[in-house]
Amino acid sequence: MAADVWWWNLRAARRSPYEVRMKRLLKAVGLGGVVRSGDLVAVKLHFGEQGTTAHVQPLELAPIVAFLRKCGGAPFLTDTNTLYVGQRGEAVSHALQAARHGFDPNLLGAPVIIADGLKSGNERVVPVRGKHFQQAYLAGDIMDADVLVTVSHFKGHELAGFGGALKNLGMGCATRRGKMHQHGGLGPDVHPEHCVGCGHCEEVCAAKALRLDAHKRITFHRAACVGCAACFLVCRHSALHVDWRTDITAFLERMAEYAAAALVSRPRPSVHLAFVRAVTPGCDCLGYSDAPICPDIGVLASTDPVALDQACLDLVNAAPPLYPSALPEGLAPGDDKFHALHPGVHGERLLAYAETLGLGQREYRLREI
Repeated sequence: MAADVWWWNLRAARRSPYEVRMKRLLKAVGLGGVVRSGDLVAVKLHFGEQGTTAHVQPLELAPIVAFLRKCGGAPFLTDTNTLYVGQRGEAVSHALQAARHGFDPNLLGAPVIIADGLKSGNERVVPVRGKHFQQAYLAGDIMDADVLVTVSHFKGHELAGFGGALKNLGMGCATRRGKMHQHGGLGPDVHPEHCVGCGHCEEVCAAKALRLDAHKRITFHRAACVGCAACFLVCRHSALHVDWRTDITAFLERMAEYAAAALVSRPRPSVHLAFVRAVTPGCDCLGYSDAPICPDIGVLASTDPVALDQACLDLVNAAPPLYPSALPEGLAPGDDKFHALHPGVHGERLLAYAETLGLGQREYRLREI
């Protein structure tokens, strides 16, 4: 039987504004039947790197938090620390970045708790049955929560093709050790002849694998690389690229196994929401938000993260392309936008492998509220 994916297309009215429509969506997906009085509810999202504007906004979350509190739950907003050097590499700076983007507990009714602790030491080792891993390293406060709700901004991603619920679960719930686990072997392809010596890649390389030599040209020490991918995200001069000689398919499979670890041991279903609006070509980790690649589509929700990501992907691809944007010219509705943006990545491999792990199914029934 196909999984139910509920969809609100963002239409609203005076008597049915945003809060009312969001409440209707949450009721439809069955969130009220999952949360019990006294439950600690982890609301897993991305607070947005400094400079990013397309991430899920605090006021968009307010009705979700209010709904959880009315169900008797005690929600907290959460994310995990990053591998790369930025505003979210440890819990103090991460929490301040969330505050700068408006995630204020006095306004939202839910505190910000960085789930893997001050320096990512709050970790749980969780078993997983996959062809890459037998155990995963996940954030303690997410695993200790009674209920998990993921809130994802659906958009493009340089390594995964697209980022949605599965990426939010797999990479987003992992500690730094877990992120390294998944990224293993994904070092950059270095073209020093294009390097202008700006030093941005050296600044973000926490592992010190990239360094400028005496001539201000980049050098790469592969043995030190942890595969965090931060370097080629900041290079603007074509000196660093994704090394497509590495196995991107294996990376997608490893991320799916981590998503499975985050979900399969939970005693109750998790609920997943996806905001398919301001669909940017790249991740909210970039430090800027590029022009959207399609019109706003809406908010989708499901208890099946595979079906949810598949529905989001299908709706984005079916939508007309927007220009000016990073999309190549000549695309038509129905063309694969993310593959056009990131031609070396086949993001649907993530969905296919996640389905084999029992995370959900790609066949879905879209139910509009």
